Amino acid sequence: MGFTDALIQGDLEAVRKYPKADLHNHFVLGGSRRFLLEHTGKDIQPISKPIRSMDEMNAWASRNLASFNTAEGRRMLIRAAFAQAADDGVTILEIGEDVWGLTEFFHGNIEELATAFETAHREIAPEIELRLQIGLSRHCDIAYLEECLSHFWGCKAFCSIDLYGDELAQPVENFKSIYRRAKSEGLRLKAHVGEWGTAADVRRAVECLDLDEVQHGIAAAEDPSVVRFLADHHIRLNITPASNYLLGRVKDLKTHPIAGLYRSGIDVTINSDDVLIFDSDVSKEYLRLYRSGCLRAEELDDIRQNGLKPV
Repeated sequence: MGFTDALIQGDLEAVRKYPKADLHNHFVLGGSRRFLLEHTGKDIQPISKPIRSMDEMNAWASRNLASFNTAEGRRMLIRAAFAQAADDGVTILEIGEDVWGLTEFFHGNIEELATAFETAHREIAPEIELRLQIGLSRHCDIAYLEECLSHFWGCKAFCSIDLYGDELAQPVENFKSIYRRAKSEGLRLKAHVGEWGTAADVRRAVECLDLDEVQHGIAAAEDPSVVRFLADHHIRLNITPASNYLLGRVKDLKTHPIAGLYRSGIDVTINSDDVLIFDSDVSKEYLRLYRSGCLRAEELDDIRQNGLKPV
């Protein structure tokens, strides 16, 4: 049975057997609930209907994940992320730690942090290609981020850098010097934008930070000139459909802008974002988009294969 046949027949387990990339996964919320139940006894249930704000999402995380805010708990969540990816047929996984976590969970030791991910990778899912990422929060003071990043620069374990959090927390221009340094370090440049903001915000972030990829970016669909800009400049959008729906950013999956973005020539990928809260593993995302009528099976297979290409 081919991938398109698995989608058409609605066979989730068959869909899981095909290689996929997950390039937009926040490991703290991205793990296997089965793994966590087996290893901690904690049964974490996803939301079942749309919520109204990021504040509600953060409140859910506080209720369900507070017990993991220790060094050992952090390592458990890393392991759960690899278990989830392996169960789902993910063969390329991009995850990483926020820079503040270095001191909070890894004694300020960058080698200890990298080793935690690499050990879990080796022990749980060695067949997966790990792309380790540096995470930045928009809420943090730039001087603080620069101090944290001084420990990350030069560490060859990391492949990319990503900026996330409230898009309105501070102007994207504030991060320009950090991204200039990240580019000189050979990192792939990514940022969350266009989830809550506008098409103009997407273009401004790409131009200001010299981005290679955008996490979300769905607001770009509001402006044909931005769509053309992204296509012409080969900017990849790593999209998370269930997350967009359950955070109220789209009306439903049938009308999700991913279809129009893809058909306009933009390189899009389909990803999980936060499996534990959104029940959004990558195979389910593909199947939901097919069942909703958003994208055809052949289009979804093309997106899947594009996500597996080397960058």
